[in-house]
Amino acid sequence: MESKEFQWYALKAISGKESKVKEYIELDMKNHGYEKYVPQVLIPSRKEEKIVRGKRTVKEVSLLPGYVLVEAMLIGEIPHMLRNTPGVLGFLGGTDNPTPMRQAEINRMLGVDDGGEEIPQTLQVQFNIGEAVTVTDGPFAGFKALVEEIDQDKQKVKVAVKIFGRVTPLELSYGQVEKEQ
Repeated sequence: MESKEFQWYALKAISGKESKVKEYIELDMKNHGYEKYVPQVLIPSRKEEKIVRGKRTVKEVSLLPGYVLVEAMLIGEIPHMLRNTPGVLGFLGGTDNPTPMRQAEINRMLGVDDGGEEIPQTLQVQFNIGEAVTVTDGPFAGFKALVEEIDQDKQKVKVAVKIFGRVTPLELSYGQVEKEQ
């Protein structure tokens, strides 16, 4: 079971207690002087932006609820200390022979592609084509419109606004429109 190199392992934790488990592991390693064997402890999560009532809100969403990722060199007491941390249910892959995670999986969780470039975060949109929306910002604020196109890459939406009896197409950012209630 001894590993002489740093590898990433997944620890099963009680769901909702991942941050406490992370704190316990970091504190335990610091108190025993084992920081050099466990340099990183991560809770896999990503920031998700949503537009609620015309305002952007950012929320941290767990990618793997109930799991904590640990970069460790499993030698000596390290596996035993990790396994017996309060809130930890065990290693993914079994207690006798924990299975290390592939580097590609870790890169995806860290938001980095295989070349080391950071993967951009995208805004989650709750609009559908043909849906009625209200323009909240700009010269057409307060006008009702229908969604014609959604461009995820540019984070823009094309809407049709009826002005003076004529339909006028507009291209607006996600933050400039909201769903009608």
